[in-house]
Amino acid sequence: MEIGIDSFAALLPDLDTGRTPTGSERMALLLAEIETADRVGLDVFGIGEHHREEYLDSVPAMILAAAAARTSRIRLTSAVTVLSASDPVRVFQQFATLDLLSNGRAEIVAGRGSSTEAFPLFGYPMSDYDALFAEKLDLLLRLRDETHVTWAGRFRPALTGQGVFPRPHQARLPIWLGVGGTPESFVRAGTLGLPLMVAIIGGSFARFRPLVDLYREAGRRAGHAADTLRVGVHAFGFVAGTTEVAKDLFFPGWEYTFRKVGAEHGWPAPSRAQFDAACSQDGTYLIGDPETVADRVFAMDDVLGGVSRVTFQMTSATLEPAAMQHSIELLGTRVAPLVRAGSIAP
Repeated sequence: MEIGIDSFAALLPDLDTGRTPTGSERMALLLAEIETADRVGLDVFGIGEHHREEYLDSVPAMILAAAAARTSRIRLTSAVTVLSASDPVRVFQQFATLDLLSNGRAEIVAGRGSSTEAFPLFGYPMSDYDALFAEKLDLLLRLRDETHVTWAGRFRPALTGQGVFPRPHQARLPIWLGVGGTPESFVRAGTLGLPLMVAIIGGSFARFRPLVDLYREAGRRAGHAADTLRVGVHAFGFVAGTTEVAKDLFFPGWEYTFRKVGAEHGWPAPSRAQFDAACSQDGTYLIGDPETVADRVFAMDDVLGGVSRVTFQMTSATLEPAAMQHSIELLGTRVAPLVRAGSIAP
C-alpha cells in the first residue's frame, strides 16, 4: 500500500496569537512539508484545488512544479483537479510539463469538485455540473492516449487533429478519478478502468464498501482486469507520540475550519465529542500514535476489500510548523513501515 499526504494549502490564523501568515510564508512551509515527505520515504504528495480566500492552491500544478525541483522520488499529484471548470488541454499540458520536470512523477486526480466556487468564477452553470465533467474527462483521456486528437463536444471548441504538446515523460500519465459518495461516480470510474480515489471525511469506512464493490463490478463488466482497479482513500489523518497529543494538536485547526464552513451552510457548530467519535475505532479519522494509526489503516483496508493508496489530509495551518514536520516524519518512518510490513509486531 502506498502512503502519502494531501494538502489544501490552507491560510488560517494562529489561534493563539491571531496572526495569519503571509501567503509567501505559508508556501515556504508547504514546500518544506513536501521536502520532508520525500526525505522520509512517503510515496505521494497531493495538492488540492480551491478558489477561496483561505486557500493558496488555485493552481496546483505550479506548487507541484516547485516541489519537483526540491524532491527526487515522491510522486506529485493533484487532489483534486476540478476538471469540470478547467480546459482539459491546459490541464494535460500543465501536468505533462510537471511530469517532465519531475522525471516521470506526475499524476492527476480528476474530480467534479466538492466546492463549487470555480463554476461561477470561470463562467460555467451549475446545471451542467455532471455533463461538464463527463465531457471533459473524455477529452482528457483522449489527450493522454493520442498526440493528435480529433474531438468535438458541447463545452469546448472542437479539436481537428492539432498536436497537443508537450508529451509527458511517462508513456501514460496516471489519471485517477476522485469521488465522494455518488454511486454514478463509482460506476463511471469502474467502466473507464480508472483508479479510484475516494474522499472519506466522515461516517464510517463500512458505508463506502458497497460503493467500492459497485466500482469493482462495473470494472469487471467493462472487461478490466481486477488488478487494474486500484482503490485509494483520502482521509483526515495526523500522527504524534501519543494518540491524545495527536488529537489535541489536530483539533483546534479542525474545529476552526468546520466552524467557518458550517456557518456558511447553516450547520451546527462542531464539537470535541464529534471529533473524538471520528477518531475512534468506528470513525474515519486516522489520528493517533504510529501504532494506532497503522492499525486503523489495516482496519480500513480490510473493510474496503483492499486499498492501494491512502493519503492523509493533514492540512491545518493553525498547527505550529514543528508539529506538522514531526507528524510527517512519524508517518514516513513509523507508520509507513508498519503498513508495508503488513502487521504490527507484538
